[in-house]
Amino acid sequence: MQVEIWSDVMCPFCYIGKRRFEQALAQFEHKEDVKVVWKSFQLDADMPAHTDKSIHEYLAERKGLTIDHARQLNNQVSAMAAEAGLQYNFDKAVVANSFDAHRFSHLAAQHGLGDAAEESLFKAYFTNGQNIADHNVLAQLGAGIGLHADEVKATLAGNAFADAVQADVTEAAQLGARGVPFFVIDRKYAVSGAQPAATFLHALQHAFAEQEKLPAADGNNACDINGNCS
Repeated sequence: MQVEIWSDVMCPFCYIGKRRFEQALAQFEHKEDVKVVWKSFQLDADMPAHTDKSIHEYLAERKGLTIDHARQLNNQVSAMAAEAGLQYNFDKAVVANSFDAHRFSHLAAQHGLGDAAEESLFKAYFTNGQNIADHNVLAQLGAGIGLHADEVKATLAGNAFADAVQADVTEAAQLGARGVPFFVIDRKYAVSGAQPAATFLHALQHAFAEQEKLPAADGNNACDINGNCS
C-alpha cells in the first residue's frame, strides 16, 4: 500500500497532519506494508527566499487581518499542535520560500530519507526558527539525517529536482487537491486536511480492504494554494 502526502513545510496543519497520520499508522495492523511518499506543494511560490516580515505580519497581509488577529489565529494553531505533541514557536519563525526545501526533500527521498527530511524541515521551521531557504541550514539538516552536507550544497547550487517539485505541484492540481495536507492512498482513497487519527486509520483500513472509495474531505484544517489556512 502506498500513501502519497502533498504538503508544504510552511503549512502549520501539514506538520499536525503528519503527526496524526503517524498515530493512525501506529495502530494499523498492516503498517509494515505501507510505503509513505512525500510530495511537494507550494502555498506561495512567489515568496522571496527571505523576508523581514514576521509570520504574524505575513499572515495578516495575506488574509487582510490585523496583526493582533493574526497572532491570535497562530496561537490557536499552536494549541492544536501542542495537542499533537508538537511545539510551535511562531514568534521565532523565519518566513521564507519553500522551493529549495522541497528540492532538498526530493534529494533525501532518493536516499530513502524522505520522511526524515520532512520531519527535520517542519521542526526547523515551526520549532527552531530556522530559515528553510538557506542552503547552509538545509545542508546542516541533511547531515543530521544522514546525508552528506557537501552533496546537499552541490544539489541546491544547481537546478536539480526543480522539475520534480513542479511535477508534484501539477499532479496535485490534476488530482483535485484544493489544499494541503492532502493524503492519497493507492490512488483510490483521499483525505484532505489534518484530520483526527481515527479518520486516517479508517481510510487505511478501507483502502487495505479495497472497499468503497473514501471521498476527499473539504479541506478542514488545511492550507490552500492562496496561503489561506482554516
